[in-house]
Amino acid sequence: MTSAPRPMTLDEASAHGTRVTLLGTAGGPPWWENSDRSGISTLITVNGAQYLIDCGEGWGPMFRKSGTSTPGFEHGIDELRAVFITHHHSDHTVDYPNLLLLAWHNGSNGLKRPVQIHGPGDRTVLPPIFGQREHQPEVFNPDSPTPGIEESTHRLLQAYATDINDRMRDNAKQDLSEIFEVHDIELPGATGEDPNGDPSPAMEPFEIYADENVRVTAILVDHRPIFPAFAFRFETADGSVVISGDTGVCENLVTLAEGADLLLHECIDLDWVSSLMGPGSPKPDPYLMQHMLAAHTSTDQVGPQAEKAGVKTLVLTHLVPGNTPREKWEEARAGFSGDFYVGEDLMHFGIGTPAPDRAAATVPAALGGQMGRELVGDGRR
Repeated sequence: MTSAPRPMTLDEASAHGTRVTLLGTAGGPPWWENSDRSGISTLITVNGAQYLIDCGEGWGPMFRKSGTSTPGFEHGIDELRAVFITHHHSDHTVDYPNLLLLAWHNGSNGLKRPVQIHGPGDRTVLPPIFGQREHQPEVFNPDSPTPGIEESTHRLLQAYATDINDRMRDNAKQDLSEIFEVHDIELPGATGEDPNGDPSPAMEPFEIYADENVRVTAILVDHRPIFPAFAFRFETADGSVVISGDTGVCENLVTLAEGADLLLHECIDLDWVSSLMGPGSPKPDPYLMQHMLAAHTSTDQVGPQAEKAGVKTLVLTHLVPGNTPREKWEEARAGFSGDFYVGEDLMHFGIGTPAPDRAAATVPAALGGQMGRELVGDGRR
């Protein structure tokens, strides 16, 4: 059985067939005072191929700083295979346009195949209005108020039509549709028919992507009222990595993360929330406080959730607020018996056994729906 993943240098991590790099570990839209954490984004590298999860503020520069991108002019994303968006909150997508529009100048000349982009589909109905309001808010973009990733991408590119037409006509750049293929994640069966009821009904993980390196499954998590909100699991020949996305305490997350080698889990500082809206705060609001905490996992909840899933290593990321002192986050190890780390930008983790001792196991090219547990059974408990 391989050892539990731990933080290591890039050189150490590069000896592993699968490695995880935290490009950004801050959650939430604010620019946090006295914090140098970048917006939430994670890179998984498997046999040299790269898989990006979320595009928070600054992911591009952090990608270049991480040492994981191909060096040299116009060689940034040559090895990028796929991008996965957990949900449509802006702190996870604000630098998504950078990926689309700067690809021409940062590696697209060397891409071997189109980059596959997978993200939430159309919510289909507006969320309910929270709290008592004197005036009801107007519906923004009423013709399509809850677009999925396919439509959102199309609209983003339309907004940059001047730049795109100029680059194609003056710089002989290829059509961006030849560089990216965008997919709304389709929920299985009747799952998700009531987004304003239960946003994360009990379900089994379902496959959304597979290639010769990795099989990716998704599950709905509870980040109400945002829907769909996904957690992702990456299965490789070296082991398994789970990205929680934004979620409150959620049984589906436990189902997806069962026995994983590495769980990257969001976390919120309960004391910070209480200082803003709890008893004794300038504007007490117990309902809003409960509403906020239901959509996130607090420092006293994340350890027991990871323990229930039986993961080897728990790493906190998407930290809210981004400027909470590290010692406060350390409290989240309570209730978890595995290895625990507070995530930092540009932290690397190697998964599985490093070369030259690492077995030459590779993921079969034709994964279908059968890969999963039997391939990496030794990495689970």
